[in-house]
Amino acid sequence: MNNENKTKHSFQSEVKQLLHLMIHSLYSNKEIFLRELISNASDAIEKLRFSVISNPKKFINHNNTAKIQISIDKTKKTLSIYDNGIGMTYDEVKNNLGTIAKSGTKSFLKNISNDKKEKNDFIGQFGVGFYSSFIIAKKVCVFTKHAQNLSDTGTLWESEGQGEYTIEKIKQKEYGTKIILYIKETEEEFLETWNIKNIVKKYSDHISIPVEIENYDEKTKLFLGRKLIKHKAYGLKIKKEISAKSYQEFYKYITHDSEEPLLWSHNKVEGNQEYTSLLYIPQKATWDMWHRENKHGLKLYVKHVYIMDDAIQFLPNYLRFVKGIIDSQDLPLNISREILQDNKITQNLRKSLTKRVLTILNNLSETDDIKYQKFWNIFGLVLKEGLAEDSINQKQISNLLRFTSISMQKKEQTLSLKQYINNMLPEQEKIYFITADSYESAINSPHLEIFREKNIDVLLLSDRVDEWMMNYLPEYENKKFQSVSKSDISLEKLIKNDKLNIDQKDQNIDIFIEKNKNILGNRVKDVRMTNRLINTPVMVLTDTNDMSTQMAKLFSAAGQPIPDVKYLLEINPKHPLIKKIQNIKDIEKISIWIEMLFEQAIFAEKGTLDNPHQFINRINKLFIS
Repeated sequence: MNNENKTKHSFQSEVKQLLHLMIHSLYSNKEIFLRELISNASDAIEKLRFSVISNPKKFINHNNTAKIQISIDKTKKTLSIYDNGIGMTYDEVKNNLGTIAKSGTKSFLKNISNDKKEKNDFIGQFGVGFYSSFIIAKKVCVFTKHAQNLSDTGTLWESEGQGEYTIEKIKQKEYGTKIILYIKETEEEFLETWNIKNIVKKYSDHISIPVEIENYDEKTKLFLGRKLIKHKAYGLKIKKEISAKSYQEFYKYITHDSEEPLLWSHNKVEGNQEYTSLLYIPQKATWDMWHRENKHGLKLYVKHVYIMDDAIQFLPNYLRFVKGIIDSQDLPLNISREILQDNKITQNLRKSLTKRVLTILNNLSETDDIKYQKFWNIFGLVLKEGLAEDSINQKQISNLLRFTSISMQKKEQTLSLKQYINNMLPEQEKIYFITADSYESAINSPHLEIFREKNIDVLLLSDRVDEWMMNYLPEYENKKFQSVSKSDISLEKLIKNDKLNIDQKDQNIDIFIEKNKNILGNRVKDVRMTNRLINTPVMVLTDTNDMSTQMAKLFSAAGQPIPDVKYLLEINPKHPLIKKIQNIKDIEKISIWIEMLFEQAIFAEKGTLDNPHQFINRINKLFIS
């Protein structure tokens, strides 16, 4: 056909403004154009698939082999993107290319002009993705033909982005769309095959349509093609069609981990929200897992198009070890990290994905003790953070916790709270625990003596987050938690049948207690006898509502002011040392003994003394007296 049918048109005024902004390189992330064009091509193919299913008689020339093809010609300095999707009619080209059809154009232009930090995030929201071609192209040609068109006539749209464009009817046998970009001299990096390959893999590796790249070979004078997308979009396939090996390979591909994942969950949801998730639990922690602010999160895709890595908005921080992808059909392509945070769709996805992860972990804990124990040994500390961060799912998180205890006789944390409750004494009201700096410190604490004697189990908590964690775990299955280093009425009930059995000649223990009160003064909250000790002469406790020793240590480590902690001093009247000391008449000598015993109890509780030299001097005096 000749050019008699070519017509010239002016861009809509808003498009002129938009093109001016794009041509003058307001978009620092120029590669975004390829994401938009591939996304449009993918949408055209998906639209054709749907149309064929809905009305097959209107698409009798439909070719089932969908493809997106990219061609590079360095001689002509062109980059072409072809798809065999539904294509456009002449009227559709006339109505769609040259205008911005959707409302909100002025708002878009204002935002894109004023907020250069967010400039890349606006592409796609108002149907302007196609115009991003002019970021890197001095001229754009669109060859298109609708799939229902049985003639040999197609449509050519051309523009240099300077305010005008032309449309004409041309000869075209195949339906679909081909966009040819004549690359600016300043943007010839987009004529490099390796660069285009990397961009496609970065933004579009998850789409279900095969993407091929052709590069013109000067020697053979041929276009040599190769497929760019090797990994299938597993989220779009039926789970039973995907082998375990494929899931493992895909995990290694998206995480660059050399080891296979511990487990994974592939889930497709349809209804009010449509999305696909593929979540993995690794076998090992990353080196930066404890840096809460470091990069983590899921790969986000929208309508099968890559949007961003490390989208932290879809899972809480305590699940930061989870890897994988989320592909939403409801989020807009232009979504930014800031918008994600407050987006209602994001919030609903976060709730669903969190429950999904906790469910698969719970199933693992109930079906595979060995594999779950491996998970807990690696990620248990991080999971404990969830008790403070996620009150909604606190029960599910509590079920996943593992501990060691005095009955376990080993350091490894394998005991669940459900198992602890099943092993409780019939008359036991609470779940007892002790926090300490180390397992050795906890297991050897004098606080445990009566518990061993009475065969009452005690959880041994020595991880650095444990004291903090227990502030958010008041009870489990209607059983309250109780620190054994705090005063407790329920424990007194358990051991109420143990009488002190103090002989008549030992009644002066009351006098000894009064001497302790007088000598120690306001350094202690109270001094009293106890039957909680077996092999230790004295120990200290904190009162029920006072700050615990371990919490005071956490405050100190964080540089926070610590309130003055006054302890309860408990004395074991049956201990031989107490029996010996209480009979001492020399006031100075008994004062040294009382001070030394108190500091001994403080040292056992805190692991440090304010004045260790003074403590040593007292011991030396007692040695030579």
